[in-house]
Amino acid sequence: MAASSSLLRSTPLLSSSFVRRRLPLVGAFCMLSLGLSNLCPTLSSSLKTGSVQSLHFLPILRAKFSTEAKSSTVRMETGGNTVPSIVVYVTVPNRDAGKKLAHSIVKERLAACVNIVPGIESVYEWKGEIQADSEELLIIKTRQSLLEALTEHVKANHEYDTPEVISLPITGGSIPYLEWLKNSTRD
Repeated sequence: MAASSSLLRSTPLLSSSFVRRRLPLVGAFCMLSLGLSNLCPTLSSSLKTGSVQSLHFLPILRAKFSTEAKSSTVRMETGGNTVPSIVVYVTVPNRDAGKKLAHSIVKERLAACVNIVPGIESVYEWKGEIQADSEELLIIKTRQSLLEALTEHVKANHEYDTPEVISLPITGGSIPYLEWLKNSTRD
């Protein structure tokens, strides 16, 4: 890690050889998906003025991997038949606890769907000691407006003293799926 950190400090970001040879492919796609102007205003302005000639492929990649709304997708801000929605992560100690919690969440219409992902390993600090536990992950799709009720439900029905409840926004997706999510959850 230290070698790559020193590489980044010693290599100018605008160097075309750096971009061509040393920028990982994953990093390039992340830059494109997050938007160059958010990550590096200098590089973005250079692209607008045409001073970085070696990055002529960026408009092609941006068009190919764009997250713009298409006919079968919608951005959450503009969908008339959808509601602001979230994905919530909750870890559980085992399969039985996960199934029980997932069923109760869907039964109470606090979520449209809960995926149970087995075989994760969580490494964390708890009460001053590093812990490592096998767990399962619940991926819960629901309305943003139900986060507080969902959090209270998880706290009341979870084996842990401090259960993980982390939400991430859904910014767009399949219109039929997002409409189903809305119709499968309570108001």
